[in-house]
Amino acid sequence: MLASVALAVAASGLTTGPAIAATRQAAPGAATSPQVRTPAAPGHYLDEPAGSLQADGEQHEFTVTYRNDTAQDRTVAPQLLVVSPDGGPYLAPSDILLERLAADGSWEPARVGTRTGTLFTDLPGARRTLHPGQRLTQVYRLTVLDPSAEGTVQPRVALYD
Repeated sequence: MLASVALAVAASGLTTGPAIAATRQAAPGAATSPQVRTPAAPGHYLDEPAGSLQADGEQHEFTVTYRNDTAQDRTVAPQLLVVSPDGGPYLAPSDILLERLAADGSWEPARVGTRTGTLFTDLPGARRTLHPGQRLTQVYRLTVLDPSAEGTVQPRVALYD
């Protein structure tokens, strides 16, 4: 039996197309029994379609929901990629403000890092273990601070095998 995780994205204010709900299957040979120790690095990722980066200075709120459809606990980490165009201009963390909605209803900054012009959320800080049938819903608010910024926004989930 292959392990699977369902990923659904509902976006408001981002050009990502209609909300999507899809079940993706883990790579063949992925572990299907509970693990005692979770690896430090994700085994693979589930990517969703990228949307245009809105460089209008407005706050764009969107929700990403991850659901564990397997019969065992699954460690996942929501991740958001903000990708520069291949030819630049390359984005810096100071070009955007990414926030997460906290459990108490307040907005907290989401830590982003860079790698070859790509920004992404902090995987170790975002890691969660989902029990069978459990969902993790994360509400983000993205503001592009640099009016000349170009690129795409792509939600994804890191799966730890």
